[in-house]
Amino acid sequence: MTRGLVLAACAVVALVGTAGCRKGGEDRLRRGDRLVTATISDPKTFNPLLSVDSASTEAVGDVFEGLVRLNPKTKLPEPVLAASWEHDEAGTTWTFHLREGVTWHDGAPFTADDVAFSFEAVFDPQVPNSVKHVLMVAGQPMRTEVVDPHTIKVMMAEPFAPLLNSIGFDILPKHLLGQALKDGTFTQTWGIDTPPEKIVGTGPYRLVRYVPAQLLQYARNPTYWMRDEAGGALPRLAERTSLIVPDQNTMYLKFLDRQLHTYSPRPEEIDDLRKRAEELEITLDKIGLDTGMLFVTFNRNPAHYVKDGKADPRLAWFTDPKFAQAIAHSLDKRSMIQNTYFGYGEPAVSAISPENTAYYNPDLAPYAYDLDAARRLLDEGDYRDRDGDGVREDAQGHPLEFELSTNAGNQVRERLCSIMKEDWTKLGIKVNYRPLDFTTLVEKLSTNFDWDAMVMGFTGGVEPHASANLLRSSGNLHMWRPNQQTPATPWEAEIDRELAAGARELDPRKRVTHYWKIQEILHRELPMIQLVRQQRFIAAKSYLVDFVPTVWGIYEPERIAIRP
Repeated sequence: MTRGLVLAACAVVALVGTAGCRKGGEDRLRRGDRLVTATISDPKTFNPLLSVDSASTEAVGDVFEGLVRLNPKTKLPEPVLAASWEHDEAGTTWTFHLREGVTWHDGAPFTADDVAFSFEAVFDPQVPNSVKHVLMVAGQPMRTEVVDPHTIKVMMAEPFAPLLNSIGFDILPKHLLGQALKDGTFTQTWGIDTPPEKIVGTGPYRLVRYVPAQLLQYARNPTYWMRDEAGGALPRLAERTSLIVPDQNTMYLKFLDRQLHTYSPRPEEIDDLRKRAEELEITLDKIGLDTGMLFVTFNRNPAHYVKDGKADPRLAWFTDPKFAQAIAHSLDKRSMIQNTYFGYGEPAVSAISPENTAYYNPDLAPYAYDLDAARRLLDEGDYRDRDGDGVREDAQGHPLEFELSTNAGNQVRERLCSIMKEDWTKLGIKVNYRPLDFTTLVEKLSTNFDWDAMVMGFTGGVEPHASANLLRSSGNLHMWRPNQQTPATPWEAEIDRELAAGARELDPRKRVTHYWKIQEILHRELPMIQLVRQQRFIAAKSYLVDFVPTVWGIYEPERIAIRP
């Protein structure tokens, strides 16, 4: 019997309660230097610059590195490929001194030319990516100057306060991708059909195997530059495996069956894991509120709703403040927390998480759950049930009917959609719920814009400017109406101005005022109607050494080891 069949057999036996395979699973987890985790979907690309989804980002997260990274304990940037840096008095020219002795996985030396090339790729108009929207300064791309093989200058049109928190993007090898950028084939390079050995970074691990719908395997980079205090090689673990498990129920079963070292539990699983912690040899750590946002948004894009000069009536509804306010008052967040998060969550008010204490605006008044207020707002917008069929119509007689979608298989989001649909039906709105596979969902949001309402999440970081590609009117992730040439509304123009002012301001205390203002505008105009924030937990095998989870990420993951 092959090893793969053994694993499959153990999974089946575990469901009927036999302990033998469970013991075997534990032995496999504890044997050797291999960390096993899981991801919920296949990557869409191995080119980190082209990644727009978490699965693709995770797939190469340990293969590549940036100049800096976030220290999740201090919430400050720390050196990685850049050993040190300084800036001129004006704050417009930064000099980075690169770490010496670093090599790419294929043995080629890492130099300032690779950094300059990576900036060139970011700002290339033929390369769609989210990084460029964050790094544009005064509407202009950053410029670089190679001083010597280990020194590079980054120059900007004006001071840019978020710089260190924004240039942690992955550095790419010029010797392998330079020609592709020149000949226009860069966006076709390093697709998921690329042999793993061709994916070359400087990171702690090399990708050695990818089996679609099954797993990603990594081996330690034997020439990795990082060392511990005693001079020992890092990372400590020789191998990593990420199982691809698109169903969350199956992922949980795999953790219970001792096939995974770590797991991010859903709310309904927390109490069960807490009771079984000793039996499963795990720790269960409460790490904090979600740092990102979870929201429902409505499509405001004329590219989808205006055809041959004729506008679909949904465009008028979704851009009507009365409609948006009615939706905000129809969200039963307490019910969502109790019935979907099993009490492990808090109502979300702002686009910035309370965990980001430096920038969170605590003064925003929540929209109370009040269906009567929602009905009054719909009446004021002249949305009424004109024919007595239980569904409201607009002033032109079009029934209020639209599709609501989220990513299929995410049971938490699917339950949220069910709760919203129930209340919207009470208001006289007809909702057709349609879950989508993640690939289709991304295509609709970023390519064909064929959607009505969507429940989506957005990862949050310590640096609020990191959301510029979502918040700026020209951003590719400005999902309700992306890639605008000029702001479509005065409030979007105001957000653009506040983003620019917040990026220019070097005084941290003064910077805060700009991001508080952005939160106020979003709360008033409701392009993203915030739902709830989950209380996050991490379950991990108790014999993991130096596994330090935080709400901002794993602290020094290269130090993780398995106690024999």
